[in-house]
Amino acid sequence: MLDKRSQWNNDYNEQGYFVIRDFFSDVEISSLRKVILKFHELWKQDNTAFYEEVAFNSSLITGSKYLASNDRVTLFNFISSKKIMNIVDTVIATKPAFMNTQLFFNPVNPQLKDFWHRDCQYDHDVDVQKKVIHETQVLHLRVPLFDELGMELVPGTHKRWDNEEEFNIRQEEKGRASNEDLPAGKKIPLTAGDLLVFSADMIHRGLYGLDRLALDILVFDSAGDFVDYVDDDCLPDASMLKKIDDPRLFTNTLYLKSLT
Repeated sequence: MLDKRSQWNNDYNEQGYFVIRDFFSDVEISSLRKVILKFHELWKQDNTAFYEEVAFNSSLITGSKYLASNDRVTLFNFISSKKIMNIVDTVIATKPAFMNTQLFFNPVNPQLKDFWHRDCQYDHDVDVQKKVIHETQVLHLRVPLFDELGMELVPGTHKRWDNEEEFNIRQEEKGRASNEDLPAGKKIPLTAGDLLVFSADMIHRGLYGLDRLALDILVFDSAGDFVDYVDDDCLPDASMLKKIDDPRLFTNTLYLKSLT
């Protein structure tokens, strides 16, 4: 019988995702929620029009613009906690590196619909997308702060290209819309305390509704060409690194940064 880590690794390799129920304690989620809500309220005040018209997520949560140093250290220690690093090391065995954080919420604008996408489609044309999904991928670790409808994923698409219907819907070709249902979509409801791990480049969409507020931690393999996506301000400085129990996720990124 496979141990948990082997099962997670197998599930990720075959399906592109896995979910662990009740992974975090109420205390851990409560502490994280407190910091994230500080960021969220300040970010909303600073981006009112954007929030009300088009937003469904924010990013750079670990940056210095909205959070004080002690709150940032709290986030860094959560992101690189033994629990999370055990998961990261299972999927990315060699020198995993921190990329970014994102916060997903329900859009205020009711006209915005949950939509299918691959993250790579925002950086590459179709021909390059077809190559990217077979190369080093970015890992999303989703931490819901409240119970939510969760995510819908198309299992296995981290390693295969879209079929005709998937492509037309995702790319909104031939009169199709990106919020249409896909036959192979698998809905994964999430509750506070769960952890969902999935490939950024598989076909997926977040499901709007309930009290959606989820922190996504993005991690990449150091062998991948992703360091240019990292914002310097979102990394810990030297004094913060001393306060992080296991800083290697960040020191790996800082090392890659030093090479550019």
